[in-house]
Amino acid sequence: MASPTDDAFGRAVKRLTGSSTLSFVVYPIVVVAAELILGGGRLHFNPWWLILMAWGYAQYRLCGLYRIRYGGGGPGMDTPPDRLVTTGPFAYSRNPMYLGHVIFLAGLALALHSWLAAALAVLTIFRFTARVRRDESRLVERFGAPYVAYLSKVPRWLLW
Repeated sequence: MASPTDDAFGRAVKRLTGSSTLSFVVYPIVVVAAELILGGGRLHFNPWWLILMAWGYAQYRLCGLYRIRYGGGGPGMDTPPDRLVTTGPFAYSRNPMYLGHVIFLAGLALALHSWLAAALAVLTIFRFTARVRRDESRLVERFGAPYVAYLSKVPRWLLW
């Protein structure tokens, strides 16, 4: 039988390895540390790209709040939505929250002139694409024909 300490540790590990923590906390810390080491203690930093980072984070947060407000459920697929959301940002992309992660990481790569951040952004795209395929099959089971129709009308990301 698991003790309360084991449960707390498991929740802490899950929180630290969750997508939002990785994208918005862990990856930026790792990238800044790596760039400081590679740059001999100096960062090559272009503050204009912070706008892209802010946009990506805001998109993630605001789309998440929108999905919870209109679809119910929780912030992730651990607690899937009760209702299908096809309006607002979800009328243009089936995954605007995941897209927010990628926009943020692209901004990080550009702001720090970092190949590591660019590689993490590309890896995140592949990771989310695999996750989205799993999510989509779960949502087809949950919502049936209306979700299948949504799949044919709205692109997975923005263009495809």
